[in-house]
Amino acid sequence: MIRAATAEAVIDAVRDASARSRTLEIVGTGTRRGYGRPVAADTLLDLSDLAGVVDYDPAELVLTARPGTLIAEIAALAGGHGQHLAFDPPDLAPLWGGASGSGTLGGALALGLGGPARPFAGAPRDHFLGFAAVNGTGELFVAGGKVIKNVTGYDLPKLLAGSLGTLAVLTEVTIKMLPAPRAGATLVWTALDARAAVALMTAALASPAAITGAAHLPAKTGYARTAMTCLRLAGVSVAVDAAAVALAELLSSFGPARRLDAADDFWRVIGSVAPLVAADDLVWRVSLPPSTAAAFVAALPLPDGARWFLDWGGGLVWLWLPPATAGHDTMIRRVLASTVGADGHATLVRAPDEVRREITPFQPLAPALAALSERVRARFDPGRVLNPGRIWPVP
Repeated sequence: MIRAATAEAVIDAVRDASARSRTLEIVGTGTRRGYGRPVAADTLLDLSDLAGVVDYDPAELVLTARPGTLIAEIAALAGGHGQHLAFDPPDLAPLWGGASGSGTLGGALALGLGGPARPFAGAPRDHFLGFAAVNGTGELFVAGGKVIKNVTGYDLPKLLAGSLGTLAVLTEVTIKMLPAPRAGATLVWTALDARAAVALMTAALASPAAITGAAHLPAKTGYARTAMTCLRLAGVSVAVDAAAVALAELLSSFGPARRLDAADDFWRVIGSVAPLVAADDLVWRVSLPPSTAAAFVAALPLPDGARWFLDWGGGLVWLWLPPATAGHDTMIRRVLASTVGADGHATLVRAPDEVRREITPFQPLAPALAALSERVRARFDPGRVLNPGRIWPVP
């Protein structure tokens, strides 16, 4: 293992590995190592000491930090200035056996997954303004900038977001902050089935209300005795109150709504998933058009013990299965293809290492897109030094 606390140490480690035809697994606190394929590397490059906020200008809504900085630390700092990370980073560390609150900024950007607010505020890539990084040959390069109105020829921050450390090693990142809402409320309807829940959420999202979360949990998720369909509102108090009344009236045909003014714990569960699943469950994340969500889950031949819920107004299905479920990847992707065609993506988020080696965790790409992705990877890391096998199989 190599511990790197500076950009120079990262450069030295990558250059040495490249020169010796060695490979590196890039980790911060290691909370996301269970995502994607298991990495087959010679050396672990630990960036947990490459941490700390470099600069934060609340007036300009911009923060620069090293990748090992904890998301919890940034959230606390921003909260003191009435700001927040608007892409709502989910605390997924417990899903892979890590401690709650142990995720880092670099890990969140490398993973690229947003929480319940993702459809309304954008993904991590939409808040990623600039970076310094080291490519697979040990060259330090920078992209983007440190202002919100940033103009670049190539939007490399969007490329690196979600690349899982396979293109470059981040050494410094700049992200956009936004004012935190002053008030919030959650409206809850009970006992709806999936089709009615999607219809409710679709109608709500077509309204002018400032909605920042829309989820449906069937009773079988184990969260409550009855199904819950929930809408999260945010803004100033008077606007939230008016929107809550208007939505309850607009959606009265679905039944009465119950208002919760303190539902932060509920939305943390929705984002993190971990409190709902058993330690050995297989966990899938399926993205699809919201209008197809009810048909998709209805068509799944789920075994006993399987569970699911809807987020993003029906655009995201979290699905977990008993560990012994055979052929789960084929089953899920077959049903997805028959339901939505090429408009859906199914990702295996958690499974034992042997399962992640045997099947393809990520939705297979069309040949042309796969070829393009391979050419991009080859330009950044021609020697396959960084996180080999994480996304692309090792030849």
